[in-house]
Amino acid sequence: MTSTFETLTPLAQEFVGQILRFDFTSATAKFDDQMKAALSETELQDSWLNLIKETGTLLQMDVEHTQEVENYWIVVIRCHFQQTIIDVQVVFNDHEQISGLNFTPTQMEYHPPAYVNEAAFQEVEVTIGEGIWALPGTLTLPDSPTPFPGVVLVHGSGPNDRDETIGPNKTFRDLAWGLASKGIAVLRYDKRTYTHSQQFTPEVVNKLTAKEEVLDDALLAIDLMRQRTEVDPKCVFILGHSLGATLAPRLGQMDPELAGIIIMAGITRSLEDTILDQFTYLYHLSGEITDQQKAELADLQVKVDKVKGLESSDHISSQELPLGISVAYWQDLREHNVVDVAKTLKMPILVLQGGRDYQVLAAVDFQGWKDALEDRDNATFQLFPELNHLFIEGEGKSTPQEYLVEGHVQEEVIKTIVQWIKG
Repeated sequence: MTSTFETLTPLAQEFVGQILRFDFTSATAKFDDQMKAALSETELQDSWLNLIKETGTLLQMDVEHTQEVENYWIVVIRCHFQQTIIDVQVVFNDHEQISGLNFTPTQMEYHPPAYVNEAAFQEVEVTIGEGIWALPGTLTLPDSPTPFPGVVLVHGSGPNDRDETIGPNKTFRDLAWGLASKGIAVLRYDKRTYTHSQQFTPEVVNKLTAKEEVLDDALLAIDLMRQRTEVDPKCVFILGHSLGATLAPRLGQMDPELAGIIIMAGITRSLEDTILDQFTYLYHLSGEITDQQKAELADLQVKVDKVKGLESSDHISSQELPLGISVAYWQDLREHNVVDVAKTLKMPILVLQGGRDYQVLAAVDFQGWKDALEDRDNATFQLFPELNHLFIEGEGKSTPQEYLVEGHVQEEVIKTIVQWIKG
């Protein structure tokens, strides 16, 4: 058999796709006899699951390189996860069977932005809550006279770590180190769905709402921040990003003693409409939309319509709803309109938005906050035209691929937050 990289590369991609889907039976069926003896299906499964347990969501998969060595062909597939890059080296024999396999994880090094002064603060490891849902966190404390203001960072959707790592970018570490360099304490922590992912069985997920995913732990983090002697308990703020920003008004309602809330890229549309808009945008990025993509959008529209018609007594499978999110989660969002909640708050509100953000729209969501809070003299709004959803500068249409390019929260965002808190 005459092998070429043109024929072997798709086989390597198919193999990696199978292990990503946890289809280890199909994956090991491609092994030659020597590989089957060296690595069983169970051993492959255990190795892979152990490797990816703290990697976060897969962002992108690329062919890194190919190489021929004697009678073997090597294809390396690079998997970009939120927290880690894993190179999967697949070795084929001349019968197009897999005769070698190697996983090489690479932790992405963090390079602080120029506005960070690492000599101006120190970090302390803390624990949020207790019992089975206890979460590890980091408290960044300025080396300056105390007490100082404190900010609790509240994550976006998905199993985020305390840095809100996406590829080489760490939005929450940028914020923590940038604010602490200017005399503001910051608390960030690993999200419950990240630290305790194995606890989220189908039964738990079916009952999950924003309260369990985000709000309960954020309230505990706020309490911890107030208990620190270095922090002024009357000057504790929350800063929510993405989903955390959308839920920030609910946190303000649940804890009216907060000094203020900061909304960074929070939606005012419904989540189901936001999901449909995002997929529509992504599918049209290339200018051409395929028949399969049209069919997927049509299917998504059906699921969105089901969310809009949900009744409290409905028992619909999560697979019939957008992104497989449970009925309980959708009903909870419906019962708590965050824009209406924001209108009732007395505390100061700062709303920040990137002009290039395709996930949260300046013309719709940012404008939605402005319209809702236009009569408030303690609501402040700031649009950054060149920034994306991570508040990183760029040009042209924003794409998911730019999240894989190292960047930092723009310094002007840090300055705006500092001035607002201290002002």
